[in-house]
This record gives sequence, C-alpha cells and structure tokens, in this order.
Amino acid sequence: MRPLPHRPGTARGLLGALLTALLTLTALVAGAPAAQADTVVCEQYGSTTIQGRYVVQNNRWGTGAPQCVTATDTGFRLTRADGSVPTNGAPKSYPSVFNGCHYTKCSPGTNLPAQLSGIADAPSSISYGYVGDAVYNASYDIWLDPAPRKDGVNRTEIMIWFHKVGPIQPIGSQVGTTTVAGRTWQVWTGSNGSNDVISFVAPSAMSSWSFDVMDFVDETVRRGMAQGNWYLTSVQAGFEPWQNGAGLAVNSFSSAVNLGGPGGPGEEPDPTTACKVTYATTVWQGGFTADVTVTNTGSAPVDNWKLAFILPSGQRITSAWNATVSPSAGAVTATPVAHNARIAPGAGQSFGFQGTYSGSFARPGGFSLNGTPCA
Repeated sequence: MRPLPHRPGTARGLLGALLTALLTLTALVAGAPAAQADTVVCEQYGSTTIQGRYVVQNNRWGTGAPQCVTATDTGFRLTRADGSVPTNGAPKSYPSVFNGCHYTKCSPGTNLPAQLSGIADAPSSISYGYVGDAVYNASYDIWLDPAPRKDGVNRTEIMIWFHKVGPIQPIGSQVGTTTVAGRTWQVWTGSNGSNDVISFVAPSAMSSWSFDVMDFVDETVRRGMAQGNWYLTSVQAGFEPWQNGAGLAVNSFSSAVNLGGPGGPGEEPDPTTACKVTYATTVWQGGFTADVTVTNTGSAPVDNWKLAFILPSGQRITSAWNATVSPSAGAVTATPVAHNARIAPGAGQSFGFQGTYSGSFARPGGFSLNGTPCA
C-alpha cells in the first residue's frame, strides 16, 4: 500500500478524532442490550423459555438414546439426536416450541386454554430448517379438549405436516383432500390409542408460512372431531424424528391468540369498538418502511390499544416509532407510547416501523384492535 504523505499539524487532529470515535463506539456497545445466550437442554423432558413468551421442550418420550436441543432467541435447533426407532411405529420424540399449556407447563402470559367460540383469530408464523440424512416430519400441532386442560392428554390432536422424509405416514388412513387457508392438503384421520388425530399433509415441502390456526380448527369442527364449546390448549411447532435428526431447526416461531367472541376467558372486546387500518409502505430491495394508522370507528374511546397483525414470512422489524412492536417477526402486536394511548371515537393514532424482507414483498394480514378485527 502506498503511504500517505505526512501533513504537519494533522496528526494531533487525527488522534483526537480517533479517540472520539472509540469513545462513541464504547458508549454504543455499553448501551446496547445483550443478546440472549443459546441454552442447551438435554434432559428427557427438559425445557426453557424464549422471548419471554414461548417454551422450548426437548420431549424425548419414545427412546432412551440421547437428544439435545439448543434454544435460540427465535426458536431452536436439534443439536443431538442419537438412535432410531422402526418407521412403522411411533417417532422417538417431539422437540418443539409451544404457546399454551402442555402437561402442566404453561408458556408465560398465554391466553390458553381458551374456548373456541371465544377466539377471534390465532395468527401464527413458522420457519423450518431441514436436513436430508434423517427420517422425520416437520409437524405443527394444535391441541383441543372439551375441558380447559392444563395437564395430561387432550381429546383431539390436529397435525399439520409441513414436510416429511422417509417411509413414514400419519396416524390412521387418508380420507381425502381439502383446501384450508388457501392451500390443498391430504387429510388423514385415526387414533393413537390415547387421543383422536387429524393430520393435514402438504403435498410438497413447505419451509415457512404465516397462517391462522383457527382455519384448521374450524375444518376439524366441521368434520365432527371437535365442537365449538371445546378449548384450544396449546399450539406447537417442531419435529418428529424416527432416525437421527441432528441439524433440524425451527428458525422462528410466533403465535398469538386473540379473544373476541362470547364464551372465551380473559379480555373480550368492547362491543362498541370498531376499527379501520390504513397501511402505507415505501419499499426498496431488501427493506421497507410502513406507516400505519388505526382509526376508531366505534362509539367509545379505546384506551391502551393493542393492534395485532401478521407479518408475512421473510419480513422482520428492525425499528419502530410512536409504538412498541414485538416480536420482530410473525404474529406481532403494536402497543402505544404515553402520548397516543387513547383513540377517541372517529379519531386515529399513527405509528411506523422499518424492516427487512426476503423474497417478494407483501402486506401483512389479520389486523385486530384489542381483539376486534379491523376493516
């Protein structure tokens, strides 16, 4: 490299600028929040919490061979998965992440169990990471029961098979095909001896998707395998491995349950509340900003509002203004800051955020204000 010529009188200024830059960098690093360290769980039924709202569980129930999951900020990866079981029987485990209550363990702040008739929507988002040297399925589980159970086995299990590798098949037999949430699925029904199972199998691999859990619940009710007065107890995303499985990952997971109808426990929407949302964006390659206005079209003021919506797969929020928006991907909720916590009748409040995206850009869906769907 050719050296720069020395200019008398500039060395001191350069040194001062360098010290200023170092001090600024030190202050920024000191003020930045520390990233959560990954947590390794190897106990048979061991678990840990991520994002302060979901539970990651090892759930090694069908084998004595060692298995470990590593919980990350957004999901988990299967870092050890020894052993194998026959492919014509049950899998060896179900490492997964869940929202709700499962065998006496409930995720922090969950609305579940909740009666089906009292749920407005249940937006969720999932991104999977697959491997090829194993036999497994990628399965999203939805559990239903006539009672608000927080322990034991529920009456009906809904399984959504996003992907499968190897000579495995769902419980029971195929009873046809159907369209749910705009996609075509093979439908299998049967019993595992403890509970009824209905499985929706994707005809080809799906690595990520954002959807409403209630679309599958409604189809299950329509087929007579649940009733509207039953309860949703948990939603779970993970893998059922039969052979090996190390490297499988849930890259990201989000789940929300918005209560909005009669019969559901917890906060219900004020019947005088109605809303409209406008969503304006500026988009460039790999990034975007969104300006959101939520208008109260009802007859009563809305205090301490919460606007829930689903970011399309591949989108992630990096910063926000005039509201707190969390988590950064999937099913997110915007909450106000001090100066805009009330929306008067006929008035609106605005906020915005900046984010990144991969693939094609799309608008979010499923806006709801304090549990009330918005126009």
